[in-house]
Amino acid sequence: MPWNRESVMDQKINLVAEWQSGLYSKTQLASRHGLSRPTLDKWLCRYAEQGVEGLKEASRRPFSCPTQVSEPIIQLLLEQKNQHPTWGPKKLVIMLQREHPDLMVPAPSTAGEWLRKLGLVKTRRRFNRPPKGPKTMRPAEEPNQTWAADFKGSFKLKGGLRCHPLTITDHASRFLLLCKAQLDVSNAREGFERAFYEFGLPDVIRTDNGSPFASTGFSRLSTLSVWWIRLGIYPELIQLGRPDQNGRHERMHRTLKDDLLNAPEASLIQQQLAFERFREEFNHVRPHEALEMKTPAHLYIPSAREYHGAVPPFEYSPEMVVRRVRLNGHIKWKGKSLFMSEALVGETIGMQEVDEEVWDLYLCHHRLGRLERGAKRFSSL
Repeated sequence: MPWNRESVMDQKINLVAEWQSGLYSKTQLASRHGLSRPTLDKWLCRYAEQGVEGLKEASRRPFSCPTQVSEPIIQLLLEQKNQHPTWGPKKLVIMLQREHPDLMVPAPSTAGEWLRKLGLVKTRRRFNRPPKGPKTMRPAEEPNQTWAADFKGSFKLKGGLRCHPLTITDHASRFLLLCKAQLDVSNAREGFERAFYEFGLPDVIRTDNGSPFASTGFSRLSTLSVWWIRLGIYPELIQLGRPDQNGRHERMHRTLKDDLLNAPEASLIQQQLAFERFREEFNHVRPHEALEMKTPAHLYIPSAREYHGAVPPFEYSPEMVVRRVRLNGHIKWKGKSLFMSEALVGETIGMQEVDEEVWDLYLCHHRLGRLERGAKRFSSL
């Protein structure tokens, strides 16, 4: 009997009537009506328990919804979003768990759906991945192996002055070591000294190729990077056009911009106070997805290499030839004056012969370049 010739309810009533007549077995009825045995048993059982009402189609709505969120929890979620408007659902849910450990907080996907319905989620642009380069950066698995530093793009304060924020982060823990409001980029050393006094010395400082971190001269040296070398810090430069090699620091800059720089303060002092509030939240409050939702302060420890404010003395090995860089950036070599770099003025350079009349140049343990046989200038690494 085709099902589509009468209503579904009529078909079910006829099915029960035929079964009660005793003329058909269940196998015959299932074949006669084009049903499976489990389906036939279901309808006969429902009729036996509930009568004709049991033959009606039941609602498909689930008895409970695991993703349903109560109004009080939604209100708490909105309060967290108002306090941290740039945070996503993952961080907001973590904060709810911290502040209300007894509540059944929603999953980040559920929280994100509620925020989307309320128009509180901004879709991000997708960028093409940068090309991969051949340069391998130094390992940075532990705190203070590598610090990353940069100047966030300048912006105008409400008072009219321009601010150039100097930022320093620990690569492994993402801990924001310094966020200093400056009028220009010329006094970067002061900011680094402040970080060194408070947190000690790192093994490596990773920067881009701009001033004051690098120059276009010999071995890309600047007065700042020469100072780092004298302190036993390796100045590591990313490749040109490869900001992804300092991607963790750039990601922090995006958070800094979203949280603060769209609403600058009136003066440099007020802006610095805002930076300090941002540092406190970024390091101690804000969960970090790449750190398994821990905070940077949970992972960071200061360096065991303390900074005492002075450059330590250094002695080259006896087999090396030592030269002092003159005020004009030259050194005297075999009766000739060879230019090195103005960044090295007053520094002592060690020269080690690696082949006949081929010399490698060192500043402390840092190899700068080479003087080839018969060459009139030094070649950088």
